[in-house]
Amino acid sequence: MSQQSVHTHQTDTSPNDRVDDLSTVQLIERLTDQVGTLVRTEVDAGLAEVKNKGSRLGVGIGISSAGALLLFFGTATLIATAVLGLATVLDPWLAALIVAVAVLVVGGVLAALGASRAKNALPPVPENTAASVEKDIEAVKKGMQ
Repeated sequence: MSQQSVHTHQTDTSPNDRVDDLSTVQLIERLTDQVGTLVRTEVDAGLAEVKNKGSRLGVGIGISSAGALLLFFGTATLIATAVLGLATVLDPWLAALIVAVAVLVVGGVLAALGASRAKNALPPVPENTAASVEKDIEAVKKGMQ
């Protein structure tokens, strides 16, 4: 039984080596390393951008929620005021009914408008990273020509 020895060809290339002085294997290794680094960098940039947008979105939602709660209480008070004011001219039950119908109509219109806008909204996308990746692809295409 004979033993076969397996030789691995490992090349040491530094980024300062001239391309003309490198072998095909060394060029392919350098390309593989650079593409891997590029992909990792783009993925990291995309994740950072999405995290940043997500945290800003969370803060904005929190502040908006507090404002919406205050608007709700203010609107409820104004509705009660409208019912009480109308009740000086009409029966209280009729005043409450008229104000309730008006509030439901306005609420329905606003809900339909909001649903339409939400349906047309784009999902959050890391736009800067997407643009950077497109530039990288174009650079690679130009380099291969």
